[in-house]
Amino acid sequence: MKILVIQQKMIGDVLISSIICNNLRTAYPDAQIDYLVYASTTPVLEGNPNIDNIILFEERHRKSKKELLNLGFQIRNEKYDILIDAYSKLESWILVFLSNAKRKISYKKPGRNFLYTNNVPFEPFPKTNLGLAIERRLSLLEPLDLKINIDPIPKLFISEKENHDALALFEKHQVRKDRKTIMISLLGSEKLKTYPLGFMSKVVDYIADNADVNILFNYFPKQLEDAKAVLNACKPSTQQKIYFDLLGSDLRSFIAIMNQCDVIIGNDGGAINMAKALEKPSFIIFSPWIEKKIWATFEDGIHHLSVHLKDYRSDLFANKSEKMLKKESLSLYQEFKPEYFENQIKSFLEKNIN
Repeated sequence: MKILVIQQKMIGDVLISSIICNNLRTAYPDAQIDYLVYASTTPVLEGNPNIDNIILFEERHRKSKKELLNLGFQIRNEKYDILIDAYSKLESWILVFLSNAKRKISYKKPGRNFLYTNNVPFEPFPKTNLGLAIERRLSLLEPLDLKINIDPIPKLFISEKENHDALALFEKHQVRKDRKTIMISLLGSEKLKTYPLGFMSKVVDYIADNADVNILFNYFPKQLEDAKAVLNACKPSTQQKIYFDLLGSDLRSFIAIMNQCDVIIGNDGGAINMAKALEKPSFIIFSPWIEKKIWATFEDGIHHLSVHLKDYRSDLFANKSEKMLKKESLSLYQEFKPEYFENQIKSFLEKNIN
């Protein structure tokens, strides 16, 4: 049996959709399971034994109709028995149409249900604490009626060498071994998903004031100025706990570094999803325009919790569409004072650090 899973999008989406591959492997141990993703997201799939082939959706496929059609015919030549489209946008519809797969599964959406043999309801509300992002992915397995215990937790696979290199980095920066280590998800994937830097420095101060810990910042070299702005706005007593220069050189080294940390706190995004896949407790600060019910996965109020401006100022969200919220995101962020959730951070640290 040959199966193709499609998930073009960001790192968090690709990591979460990999649970489809993981569960398919349990149900069909001898199947060929292929996964079509953007080239930039492959680091979160390295070492995953549940994926046989990664098919890359590259910039050329997006820019050239001819290249996109070539990819579609390449997929058709593979003669897949099952195709699961977790992306379900124009790019993937064309590939699905050309694929000729025997069974094609995706979400029920007006005007394109004819493309698929099985159209699964795109649920608007979560039924459990797994969160919609995970529940929706798992719903794509339902038409297959798998006779297995479904595992909803995404996985990352780290080599011995990667773990060793991360430990060596901790040694090099003389990270104190007698303290637990907190990773700060410092910056979102864009400005509209980044908690204001001045507010973030207060959050880091709360952490340093309430726990004797090592603090690491997650940022890319191109974000150095923003990272420095947060560092410089922290109190001197906080700065002493921050290992500012301890950075991974790429995504895989970040994963290995995160594996040596105890918890993650900060902006929603790929870093948070990777930390959760490593089974690290998380405290997420959501952007005002992002729906918490989708990405607040595994929320239990103890090991995984999140905060959203709507929790404190629901009046600011009355009768506003996602489009309007996105437009007002930066001004709404200014209303999202760190004092609102100071006590929740304290409680999170007490339960997971102290």
